[in-house]
Amino acid sequence: MNFFSLCFQSSDYEPSLPVTEKSNPLTRDIDRASPSGIVGMLEACDAQMFQRETGTNYQRLFDDQVVTTLTEVAKRVELILKDPQDSLVVLSGCGTSGRLAFFISRFNEALKQLNRTLVYSYIIAGGDRVLFIGVSCGLSAPFVAGQLDFCLQHPEVYTPVLLGFNPTHQARDEPIPGCTFTFRSVAQRLQELAQRRKAFLINPAVGPEAISGSSRMKGGSATKIVLEVVFLLYINKGIAASKKTSCLLHSGILQHMREYERAVEMTYQHREGIAALVEAAGRSLQNEGGVCYLGWGPMAFLGLMDASECNPTFGAGERKKRWRGFIRGGYKDLNNNEGPLSSLGPDFCIAHEDFLHQVLPSLTDRDTVLLIYTQSDDLHEVVNLGRKVREKTSNIHAVHHRTDSVEALQQVTFLSFGCFFFKLSGQAETECEGALLKAIYRADKLTEEITSCDITAHTQVARSAKKVVPLALVSLLTGCSLKQVESPLAPSVCECVRARGNGPCDYKALWVLNRTIQVSATSTSTISSNACAV
Repeated sequence: MNFFSLCFQSSDYEPSLPVTEKSNPLTRDIDRASPSGIVGMLEACDAQMFQRETGTNYQRLFDDQVVTTLTEVAKRVELILKDPQDSLVVLSGCGTSGRLAFFISRFNEALKQLNRTLVYSYIIAGGDRVLFIGVSCGLSAPFVAGQLDFCLQHPEVYTPVLLGFNPTHQARDEPIPGCTFTFRSVAQRLQELAQRRKAFLINPAVGPEAISGSSRMKGGSATKIVLEVVFLLYINKGIAASKKTSCLLHSGILQHMREYERAVEMTYQHREGIAALVEAAGRSLQNEGGVCYLGWGPMAFLGLMDASECNPTFGAGERKKRWRGFIRGGYKDLNNNEGPLSSLGPDFCIAHEDFLHQVLPSLTDRDTVLLIYTQSDDLHEVVNLGRKVREKTSNIHAVHHRTDSVEALQQVTFLSFGCFFFKLSGQAETECEGALLKAIYRADKLTEEITSCDITAHTQVARSAKKVVPLALVSLLTGCSLKQVESPLAPSVCECVRARGNGPCDYKALWVLNRTIQVSATSTSTISSNACAV
């Protein structure tokens, strides 16, 4: 295990700072790193969330005591789900924690599908029985401390739960104006009640943040993991937790956390693509451009949350064009308690229609646009919006969340490939897409049967096709048939592009080159590497 990933646990390492405020040795040079270096550092930093026991005084996410506490909280949630009359599960927090509280409260949608009473809320409210979960990553937010203090004063109604990522003795101890308590004193009172299961304290250490003190990063991820693990026990199985033994619940929680660990590992398997996005966004900000997230469903809210916090946290908003997020149906899809907030100003206009009217007309290649969608979203709508964006800028990317590793080629591949071809070949968009389809179907002439198919059908065929990208691009640049391009004597992609960069493509001169590039139709990372090489 990397020494630097553990040294923060030493009592001698920045002893005056709580864990969430310490600098992380793993990211000490992040300000000088390349995009790929930044992603590598973030990967190592995120891996700290899942480190097992290391013989220190810090609890970790997989520690038995933490999992046992989560088991007990899951039982309390189940009691409320079984008898929801005048009962609520209330989630509260400030900043990122509050936004995640709102996001997690969307578990009500899953309850609707199960024909259950809605019990989740992200504000203080309730009746006879309330499970109150206060989230403060650094155990520091006065807003949460005040609410927990209120809960502690009314144990007949409230069962308080505190979620954070510092030991109790590192909770903020500064006086809170107008109050007789500090966050630390509240946490200590809660810790005492936790021994009798009258309250619950969940505070595993997940290590210092990649950017010191920015607990919206790893702290935000750990918050989402912990809360979803607790709530998923019932939603996924539909079986009353009270009917399960504590041993089964304990193992269920561990299983869910391992799945999240695997999800993080799988995410960083795409480190080259992530690095390309980091570089694109950085270049946009350096050139006084903006970054926009266009999302669908729950993933869109995560984009909104990230966009809202990049401006104040990292200074990304000190520009004419800001970091912004948009969700398909605006506030209708967001379903927040306050309703539409568009009257507060342009930055509060968050629907795709707002993007089309406010942002798209002034979009240039200095801006970066990221599409965020899942396999269950309307893929035709994703592609149509992507086409409109591509008419204004070639700097468009896509993040596709999928749950099946053998799922077909990402649907927006045509957007990325088409844009790539357009930039390298100078051909019209229709010519670029036609070349892709010819390479997928191995047809020098597109029939009506092919052109009438939708993108889903094309991607299903592309799954088994070989060398789609190089064949299409070389054919496009040389004007030769696919049969000629597949010849062992055919030029490579790089040679074609280099020749074009020096003037009209001399195909006969290139024909003597005996090198082809093996690229899978489903590998977007290879596209990026070829583009960089060119």
